[in-house]
Amino acid sequence: MIEEATRTGVEAMPPIRHWPALDLTGTDFDPVLAELMDEGPVTRVQLPNGEGWAWLVTRYDDVRMVTNDPRFGREAVVDRPVTRLAPHFIPDRGAVGFLDPPDHTLLRRSVATAFTAKGVERVRDRARGMLDEMVDDLLGAGPPADLTATVLGPFPIAVICELMGVPAGDRHGMHTWTQLILSAAHGKEVSERAKREMSSYFADLIGLRENSAGEDVTSLLGAAVGRREITLEQAVGLAVLLQIGGEAVTANSGQMFYLLLTRPGLAARLRAEPAIRPRAIDELLRYIPHRNAVGLSRIALEDVEIAGVRIRAGDPVYVSYLAANRDPDVFPAPDTVDFSRRPNPHVAFGFGPHYCPGGMLARLEEELLMNALLDRVPGLRLAVPPDQVPFRKGALIRGPECLPVTW
Repeated sequence: MIEEATRTGVEAMPPIRHWPALDLTGTDFDPVLAELMDEGPVTRVQLPNGEGWAWLVTRYDDVRMVTNDPRFGREAVVDRPVTRLAPHFIPDRGAVGFLDPPDHTLLRRSVATAFTAKGVERVRDRARGMLDEMVDDLLGAGPPADLTATVLGPFPIAVICELMGVPAGDRHGMHTWTQLILSAAHGKEVSERAKREMSSYFADLIGLRENSAGEDVTSLLGAAVGRREITLEQAVGLAVLLQIGGEAVTANSGQMFYLLLTRPGLAARLRAEPAIRPRAIDELLRYIPHRNAVGLSRIALEDVEIAGVRIRAGDPVYVSYLAANRDPDVFPAPDTVDFSRRPNPHVAFGFGPHYCPGGMLARLEEELLMNALLDRVPGLRLAVPPDQVPFRKGALIRGPECLPVTW
């Protein structure tokens, strides 16, 4: 309180806004975030868990600056009770999400080849084959069906497990752990236990592959550990992060198809003009609210001014990629889905050193899904009114719990 009084005596501080963990449905933009954007490019927020308040940066140029500026660090978050969305996701020392360069760069480099264009293309044929089998089963069983349970859920799991080198028999367990980790609905202890169990699994798998020459992620991590370039603990942390991130495609694709099925004109255009699908995927990635609230925070390592607001050394800072993707100065008519939008420099996969390594893989999966479902199931439509599609509650990554469809 003394620090707060001192600061307010010298400079005008924006009010602290409580940002509840709303269970939002459909593709509606978070109303609290919309209000914060209207209040200014830099505001202050308090999230449901942790302690204190944090700065929130929402303007596109400012978001890119903060995420790529060494004056804002992730490591300094460790051991600090920063206000946060979930009761879990407490920073672990050495976890890749809370490392700064050069340590972060070295760890990411160990698996970089798996996520290059060549590495991703390595799994294209296998991914297409698995997807074709799933669509065959969907069509064979006939309507109605839950698109999430039959295709949108199992497909990304199969692909990320293929890339990671997780045996097919272990995919269900991976999915169960991931859902518990990505949910705040079951409580902190359940989520943390799931994370420990997944970590133990990857420790065993990576340990077995220290002398492997394989191209999958766990083999690459095992080789790096064997060469003593990274520790087993670091390798496990990265594997868990990549495995969890791989399932985010389920929520993203669920929102994409929810949007296309509730706006039939968009789907009809994509069927008629397949050449625009890659551009459409980027526009949908820009538009859909792929997460709830914000992700991981940073700490200002020195005084920095952003949009006329002085952020002091030690202050926690969040950025909103969702808000940046709706910045009207960068994206004219930002609340409109425009498949002809060019350029489209969205930040759906983040920016800077912590840019999502699986961005290229996610685009491949969305492309395969769009091609398969639009071309092979031309009459695909919702089997229930849009407001009856249930969305996940207590989830950090936003998406439909199920997507009832018919054709």
